[in-house]
Amino acid sequence: MRPKKVILCVDDNEQDLSVLKFMLTTNGYRVLAATSGQEALAILSDSVQIDLVLSDYSMPQMNGKQLADRLKRLAPHVPMVLLGDPQSMAGEMHVADAMLAKKNCSPQELLERVKVMSARKRGPRKGTHRAMPVEFAAAS
Repeated sequence: MRPKKVILCVDDNEQDLSVLKFMLTTNGYRVLAATSGQEALAILSDSVQIDLVLSDYSMPQMNGKQLADRLKRLAPHVPMVLLGDPQSMAGEMHVADAMLAKKNCSPQELLERVKVMSARKRGPRKGTHRAMPVEFAAAS
């Protein structure tokens, strides 16, 4: 039996966080939840094995971009997916590995992205540029 992949979900909206946690848990993932960027960094620094970070972009005190910046300094091998409003994230180059439009993303799309991203632990390859994901570009 393979160990479950561990997903760290970060969202200041407890209802959204609960829905994400339920969806991922029922699909075989082990989920750790944080309601702020600071809490997420504390969980990450507790040397817990994290396979993927899934974070809301719009949060008070520390938004998703700021969390991604800090996360990549602490654990560059852990992939990160940001969920948010395409207009608030548009035009910014993020250190996140993927960006999804929160309201336009179906549960199936989200689960597929989580499956793909949690299967590979890596940072960006040298010499490559990140392009805006197709689903993100279509939503803007």
